[in-house]
Amino acid sequence: MSNVQLDAEIKITDKAAGEVRKIMDENNVPDTYGLRIGVKGGGCSGLTYSLGFDGVQKEGDTVIEYNGVKLFVDGKSLFYLSGTELDFTDGLNGKGFIFNNPNAAKTCGCGESFGV
Repeated sequence: MSNVQLDAEIKITDKAAGEVRKIMDENNVPDTYGLRIGVKGGGCSGLTYSLGFDGVQKEGDTVIEYNGVKLFVDGKSLFYLSGTELDFTDGLNGKGFIFNNPNAAKTCGCGESFGV
């Protein structure tokens, strides 16, 4: 298993971390769980982001802990997400998590898929 990283390739804003903790509390997700973030093939630009709670660190995962939130990232996803900041918005254009990914050469209009 990979070591826990405190100064990692992926960052999460205070606002996003607070929202993750709020969702965990509202849905009785155990504190031992983490947020698994990743990428998978699909979407209009080639790759889509994925988010979900997971209670198990898998072989090859990098674990990042920040402000009370544990992130699980598999090796393939880490390649595409290195340097990314996970943020949360609740502005006029909607509410949700945003991936600020410097590796994305193109994105779709909805912001849910990207290409490199």
